[in-house]
Amino acid sequence: MPTQPPVRIGARGSKLSLAQAGMMQRQIAAALGADPSNPAEVETVAPLIVITTTGDRVQDRRLLEIGGKGLFTKEIEEAMLDGRIDCAVHSMKDMPAELPSGLCIAAVPEREDVRDAFLSRGPERLEDLTQGAHLGTASLRRQAQMLHRRPDLQVSMLRGNVDTRIAKLEAGEADAILLAYAGLRRLGLGHVPKSLIDPMECPPAPGQGALAIETRERDRDLPWVQALRHAPTEITVTAERGALAALEASCKTAVGAHAWFEGGALKLIVEALTPDGVLRFRHAGETELSQLADPVASARDLGWSLGMAVKEEAGDRIVL
Repeated sequence: MPTQPPVRIGARGSKLSLAQAGMMQRQIAAALGADPSNPAEVETVAPLIVITTTGDRVQDRRLLEIGGKGLFTKEIEEAMLDGRIDCAVHSMKDMPAELPSGLCIAAVPEREDVRDAFLSRGPERLEDLTQGAHLGTASLRRQAQMLHRRPDLQVSMLRGNVDTRIAKLEAGEADAILLAYAGLRRLGLGHVPKSLIDPMECPPAPGQGALAIETRERDRDLPWVQALRHAPTEITVTAERGALAALEASCKTAVGAHAWFEGGALKLIVEALTPDGVLRFRHAGETELSQLADPVASARDLGWSLGMAVKEEAGDRIVL
């Protein structure tokens, strides 16, 4: 067993958050020299500490009405700054563009599938829904993208954890819902969607499918942190979050970004829509990475430039 102090991991109490944190807990334990298949060893060297956030407590309103995505991270970040935990495992798409002083995203592990999943009580695809069908989602981006494709749909707010949303669908509160496919896969529910949304046609949230390991700045290069990093994922996520920062995106803006590698190039699509989905502003670009000394900086610059292009074209029309 390793002799160093344990690495205390903070996570939200939802089933998905605990599944994601458990994956990282085992990897952190292995990096610390423990046997990841031994639960007692894992819990000793990398104990999991559950922290309930405001975003978890308030489930009857959209995030934009109560303060935005930061409400899923605020209490956890306070615990880290206070020294009660040493790191946190977040869904990257829940991370605001700006972090509190003294904290950083120290590692980005290998990404899961980036796509949105279409779940319904019948039809296989969004296009197959009947005229005026009811789509449930808590995401302004998903609302705008789906209304852009199907302006006849009735869209209403549907919050809650994955199980809650699926239960609401089965109870008839909506004809269809959209969820991140990555989360479904991590929960063993990859078989549930009827179909998947093309990320080229409807770019997902910046960072969707990726996890963020947040630490204090002084801990960012500890050996166990470095062991969690996946360079290709860090590059694509950095490009998408560069666009997020340029657009000053929040829960009040419908912004999607999708970066991928093709040959030796990093390619990126960025789009923003008016909340009603009527107008869509979209820019795409690429950068060659093979000849560059700092691919992460190049990815960030690509995201920033495309985000600024969208912002200059759209102006205030994309802000709810």
